Amino acid sequence: MPVRPIRTFAVLPKLPDRLRPLHTLAYNLWWCWNADAVALFRRINPDLFEALDHSPIRLLGATGQARFEELAEDDGFLAHMDRVVAALDHYLKAPTWFSSAFGSETDLRIGYFSAEFGIHESVPVYSGGLGVLAGDHLKSASDLGLPLVGISLMYREGYFRQYLNAEGWQQERYPENDFFTLPLVEEKGADGKPLVVSVTLPEREVFLKIWRIDVGRVPLYLLDANIPPNRPEDRGITAQLYGGDQHTRIQQEIILGIGGIRALKALGKSPTVCHMNEGHAAFTGLERIRTLMAEQKLDFDSALEAVKAGTCFTTHTPVPAGNDAFPMQMIEQYLGDYMAKMGVDRARLAELGRQHPTNEQEPFGMTVLALHLANVSNGVSKLHGVVSRKMWKDLWPELPTSEVPITSITNGVHTQSWLSPEIAQLYDRYLGIQWEERPTDFAIWKRVEHIPDAELWRTHERGRERLVAFARARLRSQLKRRGAPPSEVVAADEVLDPDALTIGFARRFATYKRGDLIFRNAERLISMLGAKDRPVQFIFAGKAHPKDNGGKELIQRVVQQARKAEFRKHIVFIEDYDMNVARYLVQGVDVWLNNPRRPLEASGTSGMKVPCNGGLNLSILDGWWCEGYDGDNGWAIGAGEEYGDNTVYQDDVESRALLDLIERDLVPMFYHRGTDGLPREWIRRMKRSIMTLVPVFNTNRMVEEYAERCYVPSHQRATRLSADQLKAAKELAVWRKRVNGAWGQVKVESVEAPGGETLRVGSEFRVKVKVNLGSFTPDDVEVQLCHGVLDAMSEIADPRATTLMPNGEKTGQTVSFSGSVPCRSSGQFGFSVRVLPKHANLHHSFEPRLVTWG
Repeated sequence: MPVRPIRTFAVLPKLPDRLRPLHTLAYNLWWCWNADAVALFRRINPDLFEALDHSPIRLLGATGQARFEELAEDDGFLAHMDRVVAALDHYLKAPTWFSSAFGSETDLRIGYFSAEFGIHESVPVYSGGLGVLAGDHLKSASDLGLPLVGISLMYREGYFRQYLNAEGWQQERYPENDFFTLPLVEEKGADGKPLVVSVTLPEREVFLKIWRIDVGRVPLYLLDANIPPNRPEDRGITAQLYGGDQHTRIQQEIILGIGGIRALKALGKSPTVCHMNEGHAAFTGLERIRTLMAEQKLDFDSALEAVKAGTCFTTHTPVPAGNDAFPMQMIEQYLGDYMAKMGVDRARLAELGRQHPTNEQEPFGMTVLALHLANVSNGVSKLHGVVSRKMWKDLWPELPTSEVPITSITNGVHTQSWLSPEIAQLYDRYLGIQWEERPTDFAIWKRVEHIPDAELWRTHERGRERLVAFARARLRSQLKRRGAPPSEVVAADEVLDPDALTIGFARRFATYKRGDLIFRNAERLISMLGAKDRPVQFIFAGKAHPKDNGGKELIQRVVQQARKAEFRKHIVFIEDYDMNVARYLVQGVDVWLNNPRRPLEASGTSGMKVPCNGGLNLSILDGWWCEGYDGDNGWAIGAGEEYGDNTVYQDDVESRALLDLIERDLVPMFYHRGTDGLPREWIRRMKRSIMTLVPVFNTNRMVEEYAERCYVPSHQRATRLSADQLKAAKELAVWRKRVNGAWGQVKVESVEAPGGETLRVGSEFRVKVKVNLGSFTPDDVEVQLCHGVLDAMSEIADPRATTLMPNGEKTGQTVSFSGSVPCRSSGQFGFSVRVLPKHANLHHSFEPRLVTWG
């Protein structure tokens, strides 16, 4: 029988007064991207720090009192601690990019909602790329001084820990997070009691406690359902990240979206702009609408206008199956009463979550809801923007795919979080110290050319040596746990070569990422790996989703190949991939391999972490690499071909191309050494990679783009619509209702333009259009000439729009518009005419999804 406590008590480490600042440092995750702070905690007890997932709080709790007394008398340690404390104090108080660029936007408050945040391995509430990106977003928001807060769930068991059985099949275990050893601060109300909010689920209320983690200047708030007022099954809602069934998922998303908004309101931090990072957070918009309706006595449509103006959405998933969708019955079960109280019936609810509202077979999509509720939406690379526009074009059926209003902001990584300390010191010496504060400055990174080749190479080699030592140690512990024979455990010390060309492949193991592509021609691979004078070796890592058997089979194939005698010394699979393993890999590999099936990689940020450490990318032209590759800063597999459903042929072609590149380009370049033992051409390419990629593919550039293109414009638009008791929002809702009801009256009656004659470059193509506006005025519409070069199918592949203006001619309801297009180049051109609704408070003319073509 379990013993239930009648009271609880906490025991804290007894730090001498002189060491109290260690507690302050441990509770602000700024330490995890400051190398000097990491070195300070490692200095307390290096082995213990490693064993405890680099957690300062666990380290302080596990360190004996005698060691603390010793450190309190250690002048060197104390000086180091004082220096780090002063650096944190300076960081928190220093002027920022945001205060300089947008100092007048004092009312802006950004809420960044994400199902996971990967900030550091000691806070295991993340699974992979989406969470690590969100964590890096917070770090850069802190560096840049954005008025941003993060919101997520506090998972009691986090994401699973991975281990492999004797057959190489992935197994999962879910150790519980000990909240007391995490950098969590309990949020309390004015009465000193824990702050609690609630959400309504079918036939009950679920209460949520609020925790805070400080990430530099930025707070991250985490909602926790595991508290006594809730019944046992509800306490488990926030147990696992991406665990459970669809009911668990929708409950988590209600807590994230609806509960997240309520938590920020209770904290006195209601956002003026909400950023939904993936569709998991789409319910934020509904709760903001409900709140406005209740507080301002608004109707649903007016509240929707005001909320939409201050909402941004980022989609990350280039395949339909990766976007959360729920049966309509489930949406009605969980949100029926909630929406009914807002006056929203089933048909209106279906409109919000379906591309085709009357199709009863179509589920309710969270991405569709987010696209309906956001005034600006984006993919995470230029190619992913193209893919997203194709995926969701049915929401704008009258538009060419290229004009679907989903833009792109390419992802980045937080450079300081992934940079090896030795490389950072090299940059300090040769780039100056401003590279940390201005990571997007090309002029600073150009100074990489001044780093002596020998120094850069030796520093990079130390990272590779550390990676090999780490891989051997991990392999040894994996074999011991699996009960391998002692001889096999001892042999782990002989795997890999610290001087060999080392290629890393680490990411989520999904089938489209093709983790086993390199093994398709085993004989060629054997001869390459076994070359005595020019060896090559591979290190693999990654997890498959617990329900993804295809991904698990992929891991099993890689592991079983790695265990073969001819591969055993040259290929290693490291279990339980996390941010710690990732750091060793990106800081130590010579080459980062990425071979997804194009165009299924939305961004692929893992490869962005390698260039700052001197590594090179070898990748399919997919995701970010389409933008990053310049022909001389890494290698591209293929030329961006897409094969459709012919995946077997694609895998054959691209596996051969991959092996060809390694054999004919990488190996000769890596092993071609001068008399000084340096691979000069390889080092030149390393420098080229650093100079061209690091200043672009970092989250400071990314977050600046979000601020300039999304946050500030959305805040300004929301402020405009909310002024004077939301007068503009109400007017816009009335206008939209009128336009939706009467748009069928608008017709293009005639088009007058040159017919068939040849024009000369430098002349103008003039057009006159007569439009029957029905009950509308010329101020309600925008008449556009869509023109461009014709493709092989006689279609305008990339149309450009020129606005035509009223020319004063009017007959009844018919108004004439005219304009011209300059003929700047020769070729075969075509044009069409369209009419769009226009309103000063629309974010863009495509937003109402109404177009009349002539």
